[in-house]
Amino acid sequence: MGLLGELLLLPAAPVRGTAWVLRQVAAEAERQYYDPATVRRELARLTERLEAGEIDDETFDRLEDELLDRLEKGAEGP
Repeated sequence: MGLLGELLLLPAAPVRGTAWVLRQVAAEAERQYYDPATVRRELARLTERLEAGEIDDETFDRLEDELLDRLEKGAEGP
């Protein structure tokens, strides 16, 4: 894009910059959400909650399935 194009798009620079930052934040959040180490920690905490009586077996099974789905999807990659 030439100089004229850059000048015309200059007022939109803050919007473009904000959009880029939001994409980066969303990508990092997704990376952490599907990170196997994070999911395994959450699985361990879930087991602790079951053993402590904080949750019942049905809730444990539902949450464990969700975490295992995340773990599987994270292993598949983008």
